[in-house]
Amino acid sequence: MLRSKMQEYINAAGVLLAWLINPQQQQVEISRREQEVEVCNLPVDLSGENILPGFNLS
Repeated sequence: MLRSKMQEYINAAGVLLAWLINPQQQQVEISRREQEVEVCNLPVDLSGENILPGFNLS
């Protein structure tokens, strides 16, 4: 359900970068517009990339 909601935000609202954080599995799914979802295990930092330059979430 959360993945489909994330895709709705990306497609309908024009979101360029989104993180779906799963603390139980210690994973983050990184969604970018018009790209495949990237799954990161135990990420230390998440970057705002070129969407939010200089933003990092530890």
